[in-house]
Amino acid sequence: MRISFKRVRAIFVKDYKEFSRNYAVSIMLILPIVLALLIRGVDSSLPLAAVAGTFATVLNLSFVMLTCFAQACLIAEEKERNTLRSLMMTPATTLDVLVGKSSLVFVMSAVVLVITTYIFGYEPANLGALVVVVALSLILYIATGTICGLFSRTLLDASLSILPVAFVFTGAPWGVFLADDYPIFRALDYVPSSQLVHLIGLSDTGYTTGDLLKPLVITFIWTVVLTIVSVVLYQRRLKDE
Repeated sequence: MRISFKRVRAIFVKDYKEFSRNYAVSIMLILPIVLALLIRGVDSSLPLAAVAGTFATVLNLSFVMLTCFAQACLIAEEKERNTLRSLMMTPATTLDVLVGKSSLVFVMSAVVLVITTYIFGYEPANLGALVVVVALSLILYIATGTICGLFSRTLLDASLSILPVAFVFTGAPWGVFLADDYPIFRALDYVPSSQLVHLIGLSDTGYTTGDLLKPLVITFIWTVVLTIVSVVLYQRRLKDE
């Protein structure tokens, strides 16, 4: 399937103009930054372990409340205005549309997370691994937001559709603590948000290659699966229309 960067850029610019007029969604851009400022403002001398744990929590919240939410709203807004069908009928391919509509959210989320990381002053044990897992997570949550948006008819529906995502993905790292009493919760350790916590919690010394590869591989698998699901659902929507 071929992709036209000219069409991708046109969709990117179109979404940027619409996003800048949607203040309810745009305000989500500052949420991670505000959280970082509030948490670091409590005590700037937090120990490394506390900083890592809190930073992972803020990242997981940001992925849901910013990346997933913004993508779901962009898709749902197209459906609410009945413009998604028109977009599907243009010469733009599935990749053109999905990449174009995902690029804006990816860029915005990446910039906000860089600022958030700087505010926290967090220094990862392996910068390359962190960058890769965050990039994969952004694609993963964009795909999840696309799925939520395709199942939503309005912006309100999109806002509600991400609640299960927030519950499962954000709550997974905390649910792991119940694994000793309820073994079924051990499955939550394989959720990407839990793996992100493991990766961020690594110290500069005392970690192995396996400690780095496990979060990357698990997150990559989730990303590939959810991306494929989002593409299939979009194409099915095209046929339904």
